Amino acid sequence: MKLSPTQVMESSATALYLFGEDADALFETADALLAQGDSAAVRLRADVSERARVETESRSQGLFGPSSCYALIRNAESATPKQGEHLLKMASEVRPENRLIICAPGIDWKKALHKKMQSNSELAQCEFHVPTPASFQHWLIGEITAQNLHVTDEALQMMGERLHGLRTAARQLIERLRLYDDGAGELMGMEVVGDLLGERSPEDIEAYCHAVAERDPKALALLRQLVSEQQVAEVQLISWLGTRMNQLLMYCWYQAQRESNPSQKARLFGQARKRVPQEAKQWKGLELSQAMRRITQAEKLIKGASIESNLVVLERMTMDLLSREGA
Repeated sequence: MKLSPTQVMESSATALYLFGEDADALFETADALLAQGDSAAVRLRADVSERARVETESRSQGLFGPSSCYALIRNAESATPKQGEHLLKMASEVRPENRLIICAPGIDWKKALHKKMQSNSELAQCEFHVPTPASFQHWLIGEITAQNLHVTDEALQMMGERLHGLRTAARQLIERLRLYDDGAGELMGMEVVGDLLGERSPEDIEAYCHAVAERDPKALALLRQLVSEQQVAEVQLISWLGTRMNQLLMYCWYQAQRESNPSQKARLFGQARKRVPQEAKQWKGLELSQAMRRITQAEKLIKGASIESNLVVLERMTMDLLSREGA
């Protein structure tokens, strides 16, 4: 019985199988399912290696009769074949007063356990896909609104891009925003959100990435300002630039496949949606592949493989990317 994430929360099934790539959403749902029902029930969170404990509690006899047991197996994706067979048996034998929630985030679809779980038509099943940029942004807006916080569109877009799919990290940032705002109801922009996110000078970093993507020589001056004057971490610059060049690579690939909307296929969001189509005119596919390798090389040097200063490493990388021959 296949259910959507919304439907599974309304399900009265005693055995549930949750799987998919969005681990944050999966475990958030699993915890909510565990909390439902009989308030007096024994509640367990167990690894797949602790199946015996779950079985013992599920069959225990209380002083006044059987007690309910709600159990969550949190790592079924790592089960051995023998453990997998035991989980399947447990899922088919859950008593009416109990509940068994089997979680398998990121499980290989070829795994025998996964195939057998899916073939069980009586087992409630729910897949958690990685959210699209738009759906994650919608969720993010809802969480921010629920806390009565006010964030500019630009800062909201940055949050969506940097935290895409990371619900736990997003909630932690929203809590920091709530504490910072302290009920004032002020409109918080890029600088405030960027600082609380741990991203220094996000607008200026975006300007640097855009200049590199446009192969604009002013990228060098922006780089020196960010590193020498604003003390932005070099690894942060590498991370932002790597993300932008990967967006360009994916956009160009989908464009070459004659996709009607390469921006959507490449999952571009925020300022990248507006800028990448224009920036892509400066690059060929091979150049972008070489650029990604050059950025990876610079990252290794920054992390300790070079005796040169980090600024020199970044300057040379930037000059290579700006050069038609060096990219």
